Amino acid sequence: MTDHIVELTTNGPEETEALGRALGRAARGGELLGMTGELGAGKTCLVRGLAAGLGADPELVHSPTFTTVTEYRGGRHVLQHVDCYRMEGALADATFLREVLWGDGIAAVEWIERLGPDVAGDALLLTLGYGGGDVRTIRCEARGARHARWLADSLRDR
Repeated sequence: MTDHIVELTTNGPEETEALGRALGRAARGGELLGMTGELGAGKTCLVRGLAAGLGADPELVHSPTFTTVTEYRGGRHVLQHVDCYRMEGALADATFLREVLWGDGIAAVEWIERLGPDVAGDALLLTLGYGGGDVRTIRCEARGARHARWLADSLRDR
């Protein structure tokens, strides 16, 4: 089911945010972006860029750790920023997030692995890791034709 895997490196928050902006500019609506990585790896930074690329105010983007879903409007598509960090057990059920995850807007989900393996069947999965200092390694795995196209279009736009 994996269509495309790309390994990237960013050299600081500005480059991580630039990747997010490229993804935002290439988004067509209905995309699911799932992110994994340690605390501080750059997930929220990437979402800030995604918001900017969609035309929403990136300054409003914050880590939603104590809020499950934060919605950002003002861009070409609604951006739903989901944080599953505090979800476990019965809470880690994607059913109540169905409209957010598979709606018409863009869903950016931090800690997507906490929703279980079936959630990210058709998605763009990013695994962010530390490469030393401000360097981040980002493994991009596009699952499904729509998300493979989204990734390819965004990389062409960088």
